[in-house]
Amino acid sequence: MIESIDWESAINTRRSTRSYTMESVEEAKMNLLKNFVSNMQLPYDHKVKVQFFKANPDKKLYSVFAAPPDNAAFIANTDTKSISSVGFVGELLILYATSLGLSTCWYGHYLLLELQHNMPQLGAEAENQNIKWGYGKQEAEGERAVCITPIGYWKSEGARIFDRMQESLISYKRKPISALLEADLKEEMLPSEILYAIDLARKAPSAANSQHWRFKVSHDFKVVSIAMPENYKHIKWEHPNVDVGICACHFWLGLVIKNVQSKVYLTEDEGRALWRFEL
Repeated sequence: MIESIDWESAINTRRSTRSYTMESVEEAKMNLLKNFVSNMQLPYDHKVKVQFFKANPDKKLYSVFAAPPDNAAFIANTDTKSISSVGFVGELLILYATSLGLSTCWYGHYLLLELQHNMPQLGAEAENQNIKWGYGKQEAEGERAVCITPIGYWKSEGARIFDRMQESLISYKRKPISALLEADLKEEMLPSEILYAIDLARKAPSAANSQHWRFKVSHDFKVVSIAMPENYKHIKWEHPNVDVGICACHFWLGLVIKNVQSKVYLTEDEGRALWRFEL
């Protein structure tokens, strides 16, 4: 299935880090990360690629902090399903990195030209299309680096006041499960295994901590669907379906922890990624 680690602990301790030491990750840990990606077995078909790369801390890659030496890019096509799949696949790597004592941060507003300097295989789309941050909102032909993440060690003395406030006041805040259930479903009606998985899912990171996922559970508790509300538009973030994929990843891990077998389907519903778990 997937490597056995303390996934619950990784979910509970993972935080977005925006201040890093310029220390390279040890070779042994990088090999563990690469082996994890190579042997990752997921419950659905996907074409997301994870590529590790080195960054120059003296060059601007991330908009608000200096890049540590080690980083990873999540590369996929830019249709709705692929975008959401980036969240699912990428979060598994990020949680595994967390279990190794490493810090990360989901990031979509990277400086595209600098990323291309670090990853020449991406081509010259920024120069050709006059794109600066990320690849843009539109669906693009071929594969793109949808998001990237630093992989390194937290530098507490370099954290900005905003980042410290986010750590203590924002990152830990989560909506109650009752606010995330659709169709008048009550929390106390849910089987314990589903309730546990939803509790882990609601702890997923999202842009500006928007938590825009919603859970729909069939009357017989055999099907759970996860999607953002119809016609949802995030005020800032181009890819809210990435966040929904991250949420779906947490939910699936909750089922795995509870030894609940599931079939996982990813479809598109008018621009929304729709994750369906048949239990």
